[in-house]
Amino acid sequence: MGAQRLRRLFSRALTASLATPLLLSGCQSASGAKPATSDAGQAVKASSQVALDCVNGVPLTGKMMLSPSPDFIEMREIVYRLGGAEVPEVGGRTAAVGNACQSAANKNVCLEALKHQGANRGFHERCASICRAYYLAVTRGDEVTAVNSLQSLRSLLGTIDTVQEAGLMAFAAGYSPCLREPHRKDDGVVARPEGGFDVIAYTGSGCSEDVMRRTVRVAASGEVVAVKQEVARKASYECSIVGRRPAGLQEMANGSGEDARGRYFADVARLEAASIQAFLRLREELALHGADVALQDAALASAVDEVRHADITSRLARRFGAVPPPPSVADVPPRPLIEVLLDNAVEGCVRETYGALVAHHQALHAEDPEIREAMAVIAEDETRHAGLSWDINAWAAPKLSQAERDTLREARRQALAVLRAEVAVPLDARLTAEAGLPSPAVGLALLGSLEQELWA
Repeated sequence: MGAQRLRRLFSRALTASLATPLLLSGCQSASGAKPATSDAGQAVKASSQVALDCVNGVPLTGKMMLSPSPDFIEMREIVYRLGGAEVPEVGGRTAAVGNACQSAANKNVCLEALKHQGANRGFHERCASICRAYYLAVTRGDEVTAVNSLQSLRSLLGTIDTVQEAGLMAFAAGYSPCLREPHRKDDGVVARPEGGFDVIAYTGSGCSEDVMRRTVRVAASGEVVAVKQEVARKASYECSIVGRRPAGLQEMANGSGEDARGRYFADVARLEAASIQAFLRLREELALHGADVALQDAALASAVDEVRHADITSRLARRFGAVPPPPSVADVPPRPLIEVLLDNAVEGCVRETYGALVAHHQALHAEDPEIREAMAVIAEDETRHAGLSWDINAWAAPKLSQAERDTLREARRQALAVLRAEVAVPLDARLTAEAGLPSPAVGLALLGSLEQELWA
């Protein structure tokens, strides 16, 4: 990959975001299709926890008992603006099951209708200045329909008979049953003895609001009610800070101070300081697994860069009345190569790559001259760091099995799902204006450009 190619991609993304900030790409990662009627559903004993089948943070549409059974169901993601003209939008594919138009009398006509089947609105809607939502494109015989509301989904599913149907209903109602908290072993779905299911799901971005872990009761009729909740993770400014986080980084309170700019740069300084340890550990692990000396040297140089970044952002935090908290990173023993690569895929190829692009945006758009000058320095360094992540990915690829490569690809998809949710959260106006952070609309446009170029 290399930093030079990333610079070219970033330049195109920044130009496109200025010209068409709402022209976003849909998700292009489609699962392999399988017959819609091949699985009679997932039987589960009462009180037995069962995990959902998910891709990219979305429940898959298989393992359902539908009558009459459709030929094909495809989950699609759409992006739209509230109050705009309600023109049906054809969404990007997330996952599909079945054989499209298999029982249609005129298959070509059916396939053409499916290709253009859009929706004005969708379920699991998330809105800031723009909205993202989902709908199902369904074929049954010659009929092609869009299922884009909680009510229409209940009509399609009928009685909720399976774990997957329960998870899909919870998702449509606005909960996130596919997002799991680290170290929680009891996330999933439980069948209730008297009928229906209890689904563990999450709400909240973790940015401007807490992440809540909820028990969502899905009745056999399709009614969805939250019956229990607890705080899973407190809100943090860290979601507006994108970069390489070291394994073992401990959560702690946000930076002190009343000014949003101070709290933001205090958290940035903390993560920049933590990144020093991330790159030093990466260098040791690259040496352990026989990586090229050039990659090891680049990791060491990145650690040196982060010392400078921590100093720059600490000064900015103090200027705005905040004290950067020191990072706390637990000691982690050397990891197997696949674990190093999984960390690199999420923290480097996704978060650090997007973070470098955001830094370039800040260097161009920050109204505060000191912030603009600081981000110009940091942006160039972070572009090299992101390039290193992709170089590590390229070095390791020939050493991996197909299953391991698939695991890395899925890890990137999951990281993108989390990142999309973070980017869509509105920020304090002073951060978008004076610090140059992209608004949700522009951030999603930037992310969409990288999705097309890097992660499709």
